[in-house]
Amino acid sequence: MTAFTHDGPGTAEEVWQRAFLERQVTRTSYGDLLAGHDRLILVAAHPDDETLGAAGLLSAAGDAGLATSVLLLTDGEGSHPQSPTVTPDELARVRRREGAAAVDLLHPRAQVHHLGLPDTAVADHWLEAATTIVDLVDGRGPRTLLVAPWRCDGHSDHEAAGRAAAAAAYRTDARLLEYPIWWWHWAEPDQTPWQDLLAVDLPSQALQRKRAAISLHRSQIEPLSDQPGDEVLLSPELLSHALRGDEWFVVQPPADTALDDLHGEIADPWQVEDSWYERRKRAVTLAALTRDHFARGLELGCSIGRLTADLADRTDRLLAVDASAHAVSAATRRLSGDDSVSVQQRVLPGQWPDGEFDLVVISEVGYFLSPNALHQVRDRVNASLAADGELVLCHWRHPVRGWPLDGDAVHRSFVDSDEWKVVVSHHESDFRLDVLTRADGPR
Repeated sequence: MTAFTHDGPGTAEEVWQRAFLERQVTRTSYGDLLAGHDRLILVAAHPDDETLGAAGLLSAAGDAGLATSVLLLTDGEGSHPQSPTVTPDELARVRRREGAAAVDLLHPRAQVHHLGLPDTAVADHWLEAATTIVDLVDGRGPRTLLVAPWRCDGHSDHEAAGRAAAAAAYRTDARLLEYPIWWWHWAEPDQTPWQDLLAVDLPSQALQRKRAAISLHRSQIEPLSDQPGDEVLLSPELLSHALRGDEWFVVQPPADTALDDLHGEIADPWQVEDSWYERRKRAVTLAALTRDHFARGLELGCSIGRLTADLADRTDRLLAVDASAHAVSAATRRLSGDDSVSVQQRVLPGQWPDGEFDLVVISEVGYFLSPNALHQVRDRVNASLAADGELVLCHWRHPVRGWPLDGDAVHRSFVDSDEWKVVVSHHESDFRLDVLTRADGPR
């Protein structure tokens, strides 16, 4: 995390303006940026972030009649921790009112949501924030523009907000843009990833609205009192970055580390060793295979390799993959004595392995894919499964908080396709198992 203070010396706006002239930067208009989207979700770590970083975007969405949700992760109660005149609870109420007034000025029809996370501690609750954003996307990712503070902004709450939004975009297929705020204060032009920046011109009327909206955040741009601890938070120098004639966004691929973090924190996150449910489900899965042995198998999402070890007994060669480095490390240790098994870290579907497989197993991982990624996985399986091969799907049937898919949706994606036919089907309240073959195969 970058060390800086709000009242410390920062990079002058004139320095940035010279850098803007010297660099080749992609520019667009808000009309072009919003085209193709039905809705906007704007995430802010604190009331005022949405105004400082994306007021022009919010205003343009309002003018375009775009359905918009503004998610305020905290109430900003920690902005003046040493104030002798205002308690954190009082400041939270003030900042809620200021945020509501600013959003109403920019986009009167926008819905404002307050998550109520503790100010300065969003990093401890980023998964809750990601789940909330996924719920707001509500299965409409491809038509949703998701905008949040940048993951590299230098402020812990901003970076956690960006991390949550990036995970939500990864899970839902929403289009992600990130806005810097404190970056302009502490960073230098030579540190800036110019190739990833997108500048959006602000028409004069939009800039006037932005200036007016910023003025409504009085607790941040004016002192709370003349006593120590009640000083101005947003200096004229910082505001000069927000009030330039354009708004800047970072366009970088979304990412989601939740499952890797889980495997790093817990040796057996799904209790596959001790849970009767897991042991029984594994036995049912193995019994459902209609052949005793397979030449080459592929297991997607192997986790710590417990099912992998059993599949190895039924295959001549087995490739087990997982996106989590921690999971791959654990599975590799478990299977280190079996030369017929290869455990690899791969992010699917993009890093799909070459070659043909006569067994593909997708167990308890399909609902961790975005809808588009699941569709691509289905196409990849179809392209790489042998004519007489078997595809095994096995998934928990209860809701999966924080992801848009559930087990039944994953199975329907395959079962409802004309490309597959079901040869074994086992449904119970907790899990569903289907074994499929090619519809045009020999069976």
